[in-house]
Amino acid sequence: MDLLRTWPTPEALRHAGRSRIGNRLKKLAPRMGERLADEIIAALDQQTVTVIGTNAATIVLPQLARMLADIRESRDTVFTQVEALVEAHPLHPVLTSLPAVGVRTAARILTEIVGKDFASAGHMASYAGLAPLTWRSGTSIRGDHPSRKGNKILKRVLFLSSFAALKVPPSRAYYDRKRAEGKRHNQALIALARRSCDTLFAMLRDGTFYEPRTPSAT
Repeated sequence: MDLLRTWPTPEALRHAGRSRIGNRLKKLAPRMGERLADEIIAALDQQTVTVIGTNAATIVLPQLARMLADIRESRDTVFTQVEALVEAHPLHPVLTSLPAVGVRTAARILTEIVGKDFASAGHMASYAGLAPLTWRSGTSIRGDHPSRKGNKILKRVLFLSSFAALKVPPSRAYYDRKRAEGKRHNQALIALARRSCDTLFAMLRDGTFYEPRTPSAT
């Protein structure tokens, strides 16, 4: 975005030169500045066609880049405010005791479950779309399948959190066990997310922190 505001056209970038581009990028991205500068110069060397309206980009692109920068700054400000609200919530230490649940994940969980009364872990799992459905047709039963209903936001949060929790030994062991049972990757993650949902229900019900399950637990 900084380059687009400073040198918004191929001509401007060529005029700036490799050295100036590299020096500017290194200040903003020390680890990748030199590589990006090389890639920009290489792309410029390969460009043989001038698109009509390129000069108009001199006006449009800097404005768009500035607007995007303002949006990102506003987003970061909102995130900071949300994090402060979550950290002040009484359930914050409970939620963040779960593996792979940080402040932002906790914020999303709180948004989706606070104010709702779940009668059981199964009820909460059904609300999150993590309870499997058994398809029946007449007298035939075609097995359990993932639900396409429920709160898709909460389901996604628990799914992604479970994926991140694969770095935690108990979660990884459960995932590997499901894979050994023949489940595909996503199926095993859904199973892990369901278990996390059950654990979350118990923690919220009792107001307790997360405790890893014993190796013999299912």
